Amino acid sequence: MIEQQVAIPLPSGHRMRARWLKPETVNPHQAGIIAIHDIFGYTDDIERIGRRLAANGYPVLVPDLYDLPGSKPLCVVKTLKAHETGKGEAFEQLEASRQWLLEQTETPVTQVGVMGFCMGGRFAVLFASRAPVQVVAPFYGGIPKNADDLRGICPAVGGWGRTDVIYGSHGDRLASHLEILGVPHDIKSYDNVGHSFMNNHQTFVFKKLGALPPLRSRYDEAAAEDSWQRVLAFFDKVFSGALQATPTAAG
Repeated sequence: MIEQQVAIPLPSGHRMRARWLKPETVNPHQAGIIAIHDIFGYTDDIERIGRRLAANGYPVLVPDLYDLPGSKPLCVVKTLKAHETGKGEAFEQLEASRQWLLEQTETPVTQVGVMGFCMGGRFAVLFASRAPVQVVAPFYGGIPKNADDLRGICPAVGGWGRTDVIYGSHGDRLASHLEILGVPHDIKSYDNVGHSFMNNHQTFVFKKLGALPPLRSRYDEAAAEDSWQRVLAFFDKVFSGALQATPTAAG
């Protein structure tokens, strides 16, 4: 596997930091993945997730959504505002990442998937409803109340933890929306599991305080490994053409 830092040109002229991971053996479907970090930003953990994808044959781009012109606190505020409103530079950053993946010549990519966690899970769902990506894998992010807000979304695979008081029901909400829209999906909500069960941050705040209510954030190996198996199997079905969306209008 080859890893390197790259700079993604944005419409503003700013060049956003991103990590580019190229697998030794590339998947046969010319598919690449954008991995979107959680609220903690670009960390060792999102690199770990990127490496897991690359180890399974996917070229991976990990953008730093907090890398915008201006001070770091202001950049974080802008990103969080975009997260809540569904509008803002974060979506330009994701589209620039998609274009970069398709245009780079080191490893041919003609299909793009998006995978996101927590904050990144919501961004992944909203972006996949607007952009021509082939598959989305959101985990424990906030889901809009109305199915019509996700019209145009691609096939989805993801997971939520039911003991997460804030977002634990959002997996069921997404599954219901996808049923209404007629979009293939594998959305699973895990009992006795909270928020951030696929993230394994090695920080005091996450390890000691994260498990407290209301989110009950804690890495759960069993749920994480089950999720990885579901994600990789679903990705292969979509990218191979064995599974395709046949969306209908939301009612």
